[in-house]
Amino acid sequence: MSQFAELNLMDYIREIPDFPKPGILFRDITPLLACPEAFRLAVRQMAERIGDRKVDVVAAAEARGFLFASPLALELRAALVPIRKAGKLPYKTLSHTYQLEYGTDTLQIHVDAIPPGSNVLVVDDLLATGGTVEACCRLVEKAGGAVVGCAFLIELAVLEGAKRIDGHEVVSLIRYE
Repeated sequence: MSQFAELNLMDYIREIPDFPKPGILFRDITPLLACPEAFRLAVRQMAERIGDRKVDVVAAAEARGFLFASPLALELRAALVPIRKAGKLPYKTLSHTYQLEYGTDTLQIHVDAIPPGSNVLVVDDLLATGGTVEACCRLVEKAGGAVVGCAFLIELAVLEGAKRIDGHEVVSLIRYE
């Protein structure tokens, strides 16, 4: 691979117990982001795992998804589309509202962000319950794009978020069972 092959990305994930509330073990990615070699390796490994799949657009939900989607889009020579919370985009938008544990949320993209027929890779930092990435996939499809996969730095497999996006290939670099 590269001179960074000896790096273990898990070594750059900090565990913070009881955040944001008691009983939650938060996986903090900021140590990885603070190490250029580990960050570069994560992006390159994601690109390698995508392989020869044709990707026209990399789409990501705010905010931490942007951190990985931006350099990954450059690596894949693909367009970058930010998926934002309602009211954050300045132009005409498409929206998708989805259920949360206690209420709803809405995501939006510009109406012209994804050319119809585009192959789209959806990216986020973490796959937990899968609600946000499922909403992203539906929004991409509403725009006329085809989701060719979903890529994550971390997957919390025990929460079974991949089931919510069944039918879309999941690429995750670090899995916690």
